[in-house]
Amino acid sequence: MPALVAVRTTAPRRPGYERYHRQVAMNGEHDSGCQADLGPAVALFRSLGDGTRLAIVHELARGERRVVDLTRALGLAQSTVSAHVACLRDCGLVEGHPVGRQMLYRLVRPELLTMLGAAEVLLAATGNAVALCPVYGEEDVPVVTG
Repeated sequence: MPALVAVRTTAPRRPGYERYHRQVAMNGEHDSGCQADLGPAVALFRSLGDGTRLAIVHELARGERRVVDLTRALGLAQSTVSAHVACLRDCGLVEGHPVGRQMLYRLVRPELLTMLGAAEVLLAATGNAVALCPVYGEEDVPVVTG
């Protein structure tokens, strides 16, 4: 079983805020006696559990985008898109770089696309049964076309 390693992370945009957690190996080799901290994994899935943030990730998977590009593609208010982009940036999934007076945003981790691809395979394998779940079933989420 892979060793759990203590990792120190500093949350972006929050000076002086630090948290400590252990990495969790999610590869099927689980030691029932371990005391793994699942908090970071829960936070990751929560960050992607919002339909708007997932739609933004989908758009950014196609390449760099400005907030104005995302608002046009998703049909949402600029303030809404900016808030969700900030959340994804704080989670370390998105980063921005200035180009003139604008910011271009992009996905930071290629592993995110691998994980989302695996989720699509899982959804196909289950026949999208999760959409019928009475607790977590489909709700109104932005539709991304193209």
